[in-house]
Amino acid sequence: MGARCSKFSICWFQSHLKASVLESSDLENGGKGEKNTWPSFSEFSLEQLKAATCGFSSDNIVSEHGEKAPNVVFKGKLDNDRWVAVKRFNKFAWPDSRQFLEEARAVGSLRSERLANLIGCCYEGEERLLVAEFMPIETLAKHLFHWENQPMKWAMRLRVALYLAQALEYCSSQGRALYHDLNAYRILFDNDGNPRLSCFGLMKNSRDGKSYSTNLAFTPPEYLRTGRVTPESVVYSFGTLMLDLMSGKHIPPSHALDLIRSKNFLMLMDSALEGHFSNDDGTELVRLASRCLQYEARERPNAKSLVTSLLSLQKEAEVPSYVLMGIPQGTASPKQPLSLTPFGEACLRLDLTAIHEILEKMGYKDDEGIANELSFQMWTSQMQETLNSKKHGDTAFRAKDFASAVDCYTQFIDVGTMVSPTVYARRCLSYLMNDRPQEALGDAMQAQAVSPEWPTALYLQAACLFSLGMESDGQETLKDSTSLEAKRSKN
Repeated sequence: MGARCSKFSICWFQSHLKASVLESSDLENGGKGEKNTWPSFSEFSLEQLKAATCGFSSDNIVSEHGEKAPNVVFKGKLDNDRWVAVKRFNKFAWPDSRQFLEEARAVGSLRSERLANLIGCCYEGEERLLVAEFMPIETLAKHLFHWENQPMKWAMRLRVALYLAQALEYCSSQGRALYHDLNAYRILFDNDGNPRLSCFGLMKNSRDGKSYSTNLAFTPPEYLRTGRVTPESVVYSFGTLMLDLMSGKHIPPSHALDLIRSKNFLMLMDSALEGHFSNDDGTELVRLASRCLQYEARERPNAKSLVTSLLSLQKEAEVPSYVLMGIPQGTASPKQPLSLTPFGEACLRLDLTAIHEILEKMGYKDDEGIANELSFQMWTSQMQETLNSKKHGDTAFRAKDFASAVDCYTQFIDVGTMVSPTVYARRCLSYLMNDRPQEALGDAMQAQAVSPEWPTALYLQAACLFSLGMESDGQETLKDSTSLEAKRSKN
């Protein structure tokens, strides 16, 4: 979205030199021959989890999904001071408590250094909750797409790919080869900067089976045909993650494959990595990604062969992950929750009426500048007509006639002589009011292109992303806009 921000301990790496070359069969024990001490799977009471999350306070929300799958993840702190992630399903999910408990126990039996392990659940009345290890250093999406201090290093990207492949191989070896909606938001980082795969995607939810990305461009082709997840579907999603790691962007597989077929793979690579990887390594990673993205599921590699291929590509294997990530060793408890402005709250709730009121109160700060810029042309009938279309749009916007506002603002914008970020902002909201979120997002991005330091443009982008069901992207953009507004207020 243009703005980059980030929030985000000698650990397991020090006690296991070159830990990235561990055999996957040892991972459930935390490394060669050494038993790791994880808590056993427990059944929590609703009161325990309420206390841990301060009554499921909105301040403790880590992530949430939209109306189609309203499941919310909270951070919480148990009585033993252990930080946990608590996923609370909507009340229509898992109507059969026995099925939920069986599924949770099965996933909770897994224990690996490569997973954010499931350590408990709760099933009281209609409540269905999962409790997992809390990962304080955010998601892969955060560090790839929204970095501020430094882009993720090549060696760390290779390590993420290997650790993820090892996680999938371990799960497969334990009879849990299916993973729902594998994406950059499912890869989390622990205290030591080591990537872990969220255990939540291993849960098979009978009422939420169609959990793949709403963006069909990233969905495995066989899932589109059958609506079923297979182990080969998971490998396809692994391939899209490899594209993320190479490019630092979320590139549709079809576009990436076109570049690969034309032997123009360097166009895929993140410009921030220039000079930091060899062509041979880049070529091999691209080859591996393209194998994962084969249209025919049977032509894709399995998790074990992915591990074998990625082991040979590892760099700086003796360097701890927190060093490669550029974070302090042993990063402590989570940061305080983000404090949202009224505009941010309105965008988070997708309260379009409140957004309209806020835009109205802001006024039209750029109008005077436009008038001054064009004063010498005001005598021409064409310019007068163009300005009139803007005025008519403003009148319609104030009167909440959003269809007319779209038409009038479009006439003004299409002339192309004048550029107004507030016109884009108002047409953006008018599009949202007319249930056209894709066009609205385009306008919000245009407003940011015209005025990069204007927080309103980013706020509106967040609202558009929420409207499109892209909850994680919306949360990140909301943080970006809040940060930008805070910086502006200090100046």
